[in-house]
Amino acid sequence: MAAVSDDVGDWFERALGDEDDEPDSEPDAEREDDDSARDRTPDADDASDDPLFEEDFGSALQDIEAAKPAIGDDDSDAATGPEGFDDLDFVLGTDEPDFDEELDSELARIDLGIEGLDRMIQGGVPERSLLVAMGGAGTGKTTFGLQFLNHALEQDERAVFITLEESRDRVINSATEKGYAFDEYVADGQLAVVDVDPIEMANSLASIRNELPALVEEFGASRLVLDSVSLLEMMYEDRAKRRNEIYDFARSLKGAGVTALLTSEASSETAYASRYGIVEYLTDAVFVLQYIRPDDFRETRLAIEIQKIRDANHSREKKPYEITSEGISVYQQANLF
Repeated sequence: MAAVSDDVGDWFERALGDEDDEPDSEPDAEREDDDSARDRTPDADDASDDPLFEEDFGSALQDIEAAKPAIGDDDSDAATGPEGFDDLDFVLGTDEPDFDEELDSELARIDLGIEGLDRMIQGGVPERSLLVAMGGAGTGKTTFGLQFLNHALEQDERAVFITLEESRDRVINSATEKGYAFDEYVADGQLAVVDVDPIEMANSLASIRNELPALVEEFGASRLVLDSVSLLEMMYEDRAKRRNEIYDFARSLKGAGVTALLTSEASSETAYASRYGIVEYLTDAVFVLQYIRPDDFRETRLAIEIQKIRDANHSREKKPYEITSEGISVYQQANLF
């Protein structure tokens, strides 16, 4: 395996080097809505004895000076459900929904680890797929990612969580609040949680995507989450450059040998497209998380729909779900009408 190049630091060293540190005792319930670059001072003790991880990825990114590009898109957090779903009522059904017959395939498959949603997929998601959970603010995209990784960690697999939105400690605290032992997994070296500034990542993306497969292979991860790809997309004003950079990064993730999940903000115009309309075409599976708001405004509901999964049959129904203290629970036997 090729060693990491000298001009790029280590993705995971900042996370792995701090594995003895305790996360903040009080989780922050509110997500920061600040697009400015976070100032970080890398820990000098974060160096690893493994020659593959000699360079500190996080430290290398701190030296990059970049002006934040102007973002002309509407940054409103509001997301509305699609038209045609007025006066929706939540009722529990008694019959199993009709699914397509399971594909006759020899592809290795995995469960996502989300109750109800896994039963909507015949046989599971093919391993090493690139997935995206797409939705508006508050629909549970980050929770989806945490739950997706926790399922693998509970089976003694290794995983990586890369966050462009939150601090490393906040991610760990959010997971532990839901009963996921992320603090223990980090301490045991089973999980790497890395926080990266989106501006810095955009400026080093070519180097990052070149080294990512080797770093993930060396760590031994089976699953990876990037939360969120929308912040990375925002760093490119030119549409062609944005499309090309995200395409190349998606290809790098597919070459990393992991089942990877991206989270993405939905378009302000429709829940069925991402903010920039790119990632849904680059990924193998698309999960749409959305609000359903009836005309009487008595109760805003959450609904999930599987837009596509390559090489897997799945339910095409829209199903209600809740975000509880333990994560996302999809009511597979319930209907919205």
